Amino acid sequence: MGATVAEKILARAAGVDSVRAGDNLPVRPDYMIAYDFPGYTDVMFRQMHDDFGIRELTEPERYVVFIDHMLTRGDDREQEVHQVTRDWCEFYRIALHEARGIGHQVMAELGYAQPGNFLIHFDGHISGAGAFGALGWGVRRDLLEAWVSGEIYLDVPASTRFELTGEFRQGVDSRDLVHRIIGDHGADGCAHQVMEFGGPGARSMSIDHRQGLCGMAMFTGAVSAVFEPDDTSIGHARHVGGDGFVAQSPDPDAEYRAVHHYDLAEIVPQVVLPGSARSANTRAATDLDGTAVTKAFIGSCASGRIEDIRAAALVLDGRRVAPGVELNVVPTSDAVHRQAEQEGLLDVLRTAGAQIARSSCDFCFGYQKPLQPDENCISTGVLNISGRMGSTAANIYMGSASTVAASAVAGTITAAGEVTGR
Repeated sequence: MGATVAEKILARAAGVDSVRAGDNLPVRPDYMIAYDFPGYTDVMFRQMHDDFGIRELTEPERYVVFIDHMLTRGDDREQEVHQVTRDWCEFYRIALHEARGIGHQVMAELGYAQPGNFLIHFDGHISGAGAFGALGWGVRRDLLEAWVSGEIYLDVPASTRFELTGEFRQGVDSRDLVHRIIGDHGADGCAHQVMEFGGPGARSMSIDHRQGLCGMAMFTGAVSAVFEPDDTSIGHARHVGGDGFVAQSPDPDAEYRAVHHYDLAEIVPQVVLPGSARSANTRAATDLDGTAVTKAFIGSCASGRIEDIRAAALVLDGRRVAPGVELNVVPTSDAVHRQAEQEGLLDVLRTAGAQIARSSCDFCFGYQKPLQPDENCISTGVLNISGRMGSTAANIYMGSASTVAASAVAGTITAAGEVTGR
């Protein structure tokens, strides 16, 4: 019997010929990634040092840390948090990438997410690595097990296959697809599984859109998501990291928990109501016409890439953000920010009334410009539960960059086509 992409990657990382769903075995990640956050990274470093007596790492090149949270206030507390991380990374000779953007994006730009690689992280949005044919798995505080031992025991997950055909219509992207999938199959439709994407529709998708889709996998209950490698992902891998990888493709007789078919041309703009990304909260954007918004946000590890900024600029070109609405755009990395500036996209957004912020996670988790309880926000962020974006009320709607830009212009939740006439 053949194997899925995830099974092949995990078998290679475990040093065995093959694995099957349900197997439990130790797996050696190619990279073990964390981001700097108080009460998390610093505690793990202290445990590794004090509780386990580790003074030197035998393979420090497998450890990667990002400083991408708490960057925007410039106060002493921020510096204290980051200095602790700097000190530990220097002590253990760990690669530290500071203030270059959101780690889930920067790790891709630096070539960590190569086809066939296995990466783990505290944070589940590492699943965005699947855009490149890598497998990224959020293991929460079990990351300490890998940091200490160099490997982690995992149950091999089953996979659900998504066979994609067609191409997205203008104003529609992978964010709409993932919300449609949640609406169709529920917030546990892929529970404890890997979402595997393939077919001509998958091959038509840009790397940016693949990252956005894979990065939201947890909201189907999945542990990760991965695209079948193709010319696009392999070409990207060679551009950022050379040829030192082994791409893994599924076998024709691979066994899946389920197989679902989607024609991308049939996907329409989707919006998730406040409260959570659960299936019952997903609506077509047109069903929410007239719902007022006061804030709009394009950014997060699931958006804010160059394709998202291009889509927003297409909507905003020659238009203005509605009075009483504040549109904030946060490019996903410094590199994305520079490219958007060079393409003139940020000038279009500024002329339309958008505010451009430096790349960080701070808007998404509510550290920068916290949302107030009486405000409604339309967002490309990753969560819309109470407390997200700093709000004590659940008043965040989620949609694609095109929908967010169109809603900012209209002052109400609006699909892009209703603003642009396309």
